[in-house]
Amino acid sequence: MKKLAIISTFILGLAATSCDSYLDINESPNSPKEGDLNASIVMPGAEMNLVGTYGDYMRITGGYYAQYYTQSFGTSNYLDYSQFQQSATRSSSSYAQLNNRALKSMQLVRDIATNNENWGDYLAATVLRAFTYQVLVDCYGEVPYTEALDPSNPTPHYDDGQTIYDGIIAELDDALSKVKASDPVCTNFLFPGQNAGPWIEFANALKLRILSRESGVKNVDAQIGAIISSGNLPTSDIAYEGCWTSEAGHISPFYAEEFATNWGSTQINCVANIAIIGSMQVKDSEGAVVYEDPRLPAFFEKNGSGNYTGGISGSNFSTSSSYKSAYWCRPVAKFDMPVYMITVAETEFFIAEYYARTGNAAEAEAHYNAAVEASFATAGVDGAEGFVAQWPYDQSNYKKSIGIAKWIALAGVNTFEGYCELRRLDYPAFGSVKGSDMYNETDDSSYAPGKYVAGTLYTPIKCYGPVGEGHLLERWPYAESSSARNSNAPEFPGYTTPVFWGK
Repeated sequence: MKKLAIISTFILGLAATSCDSYLDINESPNSPKEGDLNASIVMPGAEMNLVGTYGDYMRITGGYYAQYYTQSFGTSNYLDYSQFQQSATRSSSSYAQLNNRALKSMQLVRDIATNNENWGDYLAATVLRAFTYQVLVDCYGEVPYTEALDPSNPTPHYDDGQTIYDGIIAELDDALSKVKASDPVCTNFLFPGQNAGPWIEFANALKLRILSRESGVKNVDAQIGAIISSGNLPTSDIAYEGCWTSEAGHISPFYAEEFATNWGSTQINCVANIAIIGSMQVKDSEGAVVYEDPRLPAFFEKNGSGNYTGGISGSNFSTSSSYKSAYWCRPVAKFDMPVYMITVAETEFFIAEYYARTGNAAEAEAHYNAAVEASFATAGVDGAEGFVAQWPYDQSNYKKSIGIAKWIALAGVNTFEGYCELRRLDYPAFGSVKGSDMYNETDDSSYAPGKYVAGTLYTPIKCYGPVGEGHLLERWPYAESSSARNSNAPEFPGYTTPVFWGK
């Protein structure tokens, strides 16, 4: 993958124009003179190491595992993801990017901020640190936390996910207790030129996500209710936007990886999956379209013939296939596309779930509808009422209603969080149709998307054996860069063992 080169080049280019030479500090925090360090030098590099991984690798893997994407004809870069496979080596560099660079730089900002009592800086770095640990837990289940980031300890203990979640909630609460909305915040890309106010809202939205994610294994309703009652949540999507350009090294991460040709690559890998296409363009038994989601053109391009078509997980189609690259739809992507951290729609779905779980059906439905409306607003289209008519809220099975609607809403926005939420809510669920029912690699003429049932998942044509039929990849093997030389690394519990919040 081109990610590391992209991020290094991006940081180097922006360093010349916006915040001097923080690339050197990001690469080696111990090399500058201590008196020269300040949060504005370190923070932008910390952000780009997080967003470069989250907006690229996590988007790609989440897209395949959630059946938003499948592998295009003729290439095999991510065929293993399409088959629900992950290895300790595949995610290793991304883990190192988050742990060895992003988290270490964020801790440096926190240390500088503490020494100077700059609580706006402290909150901003704490929010991104908590965000990073949430991502790591959601991938691996267990990672070093209480003993992490200590260069004198090469074998840190792996903490369980519940301990880490509780820890980062406590960190967020501590940072929030110190800060005022008017406190200044160091140079950063997320909220440039603003004080701590939007970072406080981001912290609350992140707390809501973390607590909602563990709500099935721990009673956190009082904490969630307090966040909702405060009303101090974002009113607009939180995303890295406005900081990308078409220049090599400055391009939004997913576009740089999959669409840009600055490094000479012309491969086409990620294409639309029949699951998401068939759920956004619902057809009757005769093949006639009965509902087409207005967000579809905002999420996926039409194919070369002007139609919406989706490939099938587990195959990149045979070498003799007539279904070449131009047959499939690609994700909509632009050089300056935002990297969404958390959206208003996602927050509203969490609020709807809270009210559903606590028995307030009217509020649950109202926030479900508000979530759909917010998703349509993010996509820049009208028609939320039509979606609600097609996929109405059902209090008697609220997890299914929210799960399917959220899965669709996140398809063109944040595929990694879509992958996490379908593992947690168990919706969309696997239907009776399998990938092999819709396409047989030995018989090119058998491609049959009409067999797909809207709002379901399916077993890939070729599914990774340890995952097996009718199962998701629930967790990733511990990254080699973390576990290879760590005698305290635990034994991998298996690909279908959920992380703690999925049990």
